[in-house]
Amino acid sequence: MGNSPGGGGGGDGKILDIKTADLKSAAPTFSEQSGKLRDALTALTDTLDGLGSPWGADEQGKTFGESYKPAREKIEHATKIFVAGLASIHEAMVDMSDGHIENDKLIAAMFSKKGAKGAQGSGSGGDSGSGK
Repeated sequence: MGNSPGGGGGGDGKILDIKTADLKSAAPTFSEQSGKLRDALTALTDTLDGLGSPWGADEQGKTFGESYKPAREKIEHATKIFVAGLASIHEAMVDMSDGHIENDKLIAAMFSKKGAKGAQGSGSGGDSGSGK
């Protein structure tokens, strides 16, 4: 029970296993998709602008146009937010990976300064006298 994978964090000593290489390799996908979505939005907007108001000037056309224009603006605005959000995920994943690497280095340095037994590397090598 305690050492089973995904067992609710009990017993295996792992709380979160972050693979920095996975973060860095997946991050560009968000930027690429952001660019593709931006390009698609631009193409759609240009095409719709080029069509003008093809629904006509009769009563039914006017009713449609009054509903269509605000809905289109909302969709375009939301899509622009989504484009920016995808790009920011790329940046956040790279920052998270870099921060995780730096945190690992900091923790490793803390343990090597205390002279933990079994620590490898060029740490201070001294024993802190803790007996552990």
